[in-house]
Amino acid sequence: MGRKRKGIGWRARALAALVLAAVLLGAWGWWELRHWTPSQDAYPHQGAEIAARDGNVRFGTLAALGARFVYLDASDGVRRDPAFAANLAAAREAGLEVGAVHRFDPCTMADGQSASFVVLVPRGGDLLPPAIALDETADECPVPVGEAEVESELMTLINQVEAHAGKPAILKVSKAFEDRYHLAGRIERHLWVVGTWREPTYAGRPWLMWTANEGLWGDASEAPLRWVVMRQ
Repeated sequence: MGRKRKGIGWRARALAALVLAAVLLGAWGWWELRHWTPSQDAYPHQGAEIAARDGNVRFGTLAALGARFVYLDASDGVRRDPAFAANLAAAREAGLEVGAVHRFDPCTMADGQSASFVVLVPRGGDLLPPAIALDETADECPVPVGEAEVESELMTLINQVEAHAGKPAILKVSKAFEDRYHLAGRIERHLWVVGTWREPTYAGRPWLMWTANEGLWGDASEAPLRWVVMRQ
C-alpha cells in the first residue's frame, strides 16, 4: 500500500512539474509575441502603422525604439480619420518618414473614397508612397457587387490616389482579400503583406512591406501597434 502511495505521489509531482513548465513556456511565448520585432540586421528599415483607435501615440518614443517611418490611416471608404492631421504633425516633429493609408471599401464607389483621401492628405513630395489597404470583401455589401466591379472600382481608386500623390500606390493586401479576388498577381504595384511572426507567402510574389507584428505592445502607446518592416 505504501509503495502504491509513493508511486502515485511521484507521478503527481512529475505531472505538476510538466504543467508548470507548460504554463511558463506559454507565458514566455505570449510575452515574446507581444514584444517581438524582426532583426534590425535583416530589416534595417522598420516602422509602424497608426490609426485613430490607437489613441495617444508618442512618436518620439517610436523613433527611440527603432522606427524610421510611420504609415498613418487617413481614410476608410468615405470616412476620414480624425487623428490624421495631428498624427502627421507629431510624426514629422519626431523626424519620422510618413505615409498615408486609405482603406478600400468594395461597397462604395471609388470617387467618394478618393475624395476623402485627397481632402485630408496633403499633396507633396515629402510623403512616402500612398498605401491602399485591401481587407474587406464585397460579400457583406447591401447591394451585390461582382468581382469585376470590385477590380474596376479599385483600379479607379488607385489611379485617383496616385494622381494626387504623384507616386505609385502600395497595395496592402490581406490574406482574406487575396484568397477572394487573387489580385496581387494581376495589379502591378508593390505589395504590403500581413502576418505576425512569420513572413507571409499568400501574395504569390515578393513584397515590399510586411506587418510583422499586428499587436506590438510598448511604451509608445497605450494600445498595441502594428509593426512594419520595409525592404530596401
